[in-house]
Amino acid sequence: MNAGGIDAQRISSMLAQLRAAAQKPEGLGNSAIANPVAKPPQASPTTQVSFSDALKSSLDQVNNMQLQAEQMGKDFAMGNDNVSLSDVMISGQKANIAFQATVQVRNKLVTAYQDMMNMQV
Repeated sequence: MNAGGIDAQRISSMLAQLRAAAQKPEGLGNSAIANPVAKPPQASPTTQVSFSDALKSSLDQVNNMQLQAEQMGKDFAMGNDNVSLSDVMISGQKANIAFQATVQVRNKLVTAYQDMMNMQV
């Protein structure tokens, strides 16, 4: 099924990545967003992650990617020799892709919520 440009299997994969990202300690980076093809580590049955914590963690990581891309762009514009144009463009594209994925997850969550509210009890 392809709804809104993304199929259910990819949504499930994104949710698994959100859960995996929420379980990571701070400061280890986000390989799930940096490498969306890689399979996230499976949670142990005794570990419980709240959905709100996973969502907040993922949103913080997307925000950090956008801030980093913006800072790299400013550094390049100011003439910093340590920042190349290709690094700025790649960082900007990574932040853009992460944001687009976040918007797609949000859209699916809103649709799921609306479907649940419209169910007959």
